[in-house]
Amino acid sequence: MAATSDERLVHVGLLTRLLGRPDIGALLGAIAVFLAFAYFARAVNWIGDPAIAAGWTDQAAQYGIVAVPVALLMIGGEFDLSAGVMIGSSGLLLGYLATHAHMNIWPAMALVLLFGVAVGLVNGITVVRTRLPSFIVTLATFFILQGVNAAGTLKLTGTTSIENIDSAHGFASARHVFATDLTQWAFKVKVLWWIGLTIVGAWLLAKTRFGNWIYSAGGEPNAARNVGVPVARTKVLLFVMTSGTAALMGIIEALELRSMQSKEGIGLEFIFIICAVVGGCLLTGGYGSVIGTALGAAMLGMVQLGIIDAQWDSNWTYTFQGAILFLAVILNMLVRNRAQSVR
Repeated sequence: MAATSDERLVHVGLLTRLLGRPDIGALLGAIAVFLAFAYFARAVNWIGDPAIAAGWTDQAAQYGIVAVPVALLMIGGEFDLSAGVMIGSSGLLLGYLATHAHMNIWPAMALVLLFGVAVGLVNGITVVRTRLPSFIVTLATFFILQGVNAAGTLKLTGTTSIENIDSAHGFASARHVFATDLTQWAFKVKVLWWIGLTIVGAWLLAKTRFGNWIYSAGGEPNAARNVGVPVARTKVLLFVMTSGTAALMGIIEALELRSMQSKEGIGLEFIFIICAVVGGCLLTGGYGSVIGTALGAAMLGMVQLGIIDAQWDSNWTYTFQGAILFLAVILNMLVRNRAQSVR
């Protein structure tokens, strides 16, 4: 009688394993975009000029810092459409505390982070308790914060922006940690924050029990509950992480710009989602990659700067972002199907 082979012992080649990774599409896309602008942006030294790299990594960090927790939240099966406006809210709050309440910048930053955590906690608890779609709950938060940013700032300060944040005590030391230039080519310290948060997010997702909970909560929440996964607590923590990181980004931008406008951050929530989708996250949850999300942010950062360096009309930026999103969804679907066939 012929021996039956155990499917668990079937050899899987390197190429097949690579094609089964959720972040392979983002890697290929980032390489393609980089090489494309190396060709079209020949008026500058796209490959060899460190100042060019500093420019697109600065833009990528602005997207990537918040895109990391947004990706984790999407893998957990939820969305946060208030992440972009939270950047403006946090920056305005920091500016008000520092310039009108005359607080030292460091305790003011602590209060801003607590504010971000509180908003995330409200979002998470509301979604879990009411079982309303997170899309609706966070969209409501988006409009509430947008109104507070404009009307509240105007009421308290007489304008829709807060200036002269650099006049606050402790500003120089805080800016050195969060918003200074690292080199003569203007590489920003927030790039290190982006890389650090990406590493932490990837480790959290791949090497911890909480990472397993995230996959379970987004993939099969009912089955996860049946085996003891705290789905509700996991989702609430993910909302807190997203809103808290958006508050951190608001602090970074306020320190970097030395001011904050009431409309700051509005629209970036869609960019964060694009980064996550490009990185392999499914809109249905349960699948994705933090590393891929970082590569997606790098891709969009290159597009943002590359269009300018190629001397194209900057209005085409949105067209590129839409095309990248569409192609990423198609590619991720193919990669997902490939991964399932391998299993």
